[in-house]
Amino acid sequence: MKKICLSVLGLYIGMLAAFSQDTSQYKSRKLTFEEANFISSYYNQNGNNSAVTGGIGTEKLTDLSNSFEIKLNMWDKKERKHTFDFELGIDHYTSASSDKIDPKTISSASHADTRLYPSLNWSVENGKKGTTFGAGLSVSHEFDYTSFGMNVLFAKKTNNKSGEFSVKLQAYLDKLKLIQPVELRSYNNTYGENDYPTASRNSFSTSLSYSQIINQRLQVIFLADVIYQHGYLGLPFHRIYFKDGTESVETLPADRLKVPLGVRANYFLGDNIILRGYYRYYRDSWGLEAHTANIETSVKVTPFLSVTPFYRYYIQSAVKYFAPYEMHTSAEEYYTSNYDLSKFTSGFFGAGFRLIPPKGVFGIQHFNMLELRYGHYQKNNGMQSNIVSLNIRIK
Repeated sequence: MKKICLSVLGLYIGMLAAFSQDTSQYKSRKLTFEEANFISSYYNQNGNNSAVTGGIGTEKLTDLSNSFEIKLNMWDKKERKHTFDFELGIDHYTSASSDKIDPKTISSASHADTRLYPSLNWSVENGKKGTTFGAGLSVSHEFDYTSFGMNVLFAKKTNNKSGEFSVKLQAYLDKLKLIQPVELRSYNNTYGENDYPTASRNSFSTSLSYSQIINQRLQVIFLADVIYQHGYLGLPFHRIYFKDGTESVETLPADRLKVPLGVRANYFLGDNIILRGYYRYYRDSWGLEAHTANIETSVKVTPFLSVTPFYRYYIQSAVKYFAPYEMHTSAEEYYTSNYDLSKFTSGFFGAGFRLIPPKGVFGIQHFNMLELRYGHYQKNNGMQSNIVSLNIRIK
């Protein structure tokens, strides 16, 4: 994993050196380097409500995530700005609960896995008309899951440039391997990687937003999404233990409609403090209803160093098909013991430190920004997690 990260970072520094030689002030019609970001994070969690073992058992998991992004731009003959955004992500996780899919083996196929997810997005902005059009493609692959994504975007500024409306359409076409618990498999246990049966899952969404500058201190943005999913929407290795002692895997409807509505606000409280607030209401066709409230404060300690403490509160109801371990009956049409679909409340708090010195971090001119963040997450059922992330920006 370290070799991969260092290779990506080396590639990115080499590209920076090539593009940063163009220091002219005119609008270049050649592809020019704008900025690059390298983000690395470490996540760990623990709990005792694993869906793999029917709602009981360890949820211990660790994940190391690395993402590299580079943005390039150019201007065409009509003075429109074209931006190309390429991102490559690599995650590697280990999961004790997934290892229970086949507890007789030393390590099952899902005990540890690596996910690779490149994406490419393009947008063209017409400053005179105040319009932006964009499109993108993405791929995500791991051992038992492959996803292909595509999106289109249109945005239009108001006549006075103080507001902007945008609409984004997205589609994800997924294929997953039906890796069932070992004791429930009807196919040969001595299989190769391509011998698992498969199923599809497709997601389509429309995202609407309107942002408005109210005055010099206050900015707001209103958000609305409509998301429709169809296909195999559960996971084939999530066990269900019925009241009569029999066993199966979770079964969920093949359709799900989600509607989240949200609002964000940024308030500039003087020169050194920014307050950021966020609220979201969510409801779906499975009966889940949720509220999210988030507050973050950015405090400028020095002209180059800022601290950003944050707190997020979340509460949700359970879906109609959830019940704990050995509480379902086999007469039910749909059932799950996945505690992500249960009723719970959670809190997430932490802080970030951002350094943006005018001469560059450590005196390196193009090393524009260094940010370190830590967050602690906890559910009221005892599940806890921690995440540490590092963000490096080059301009």
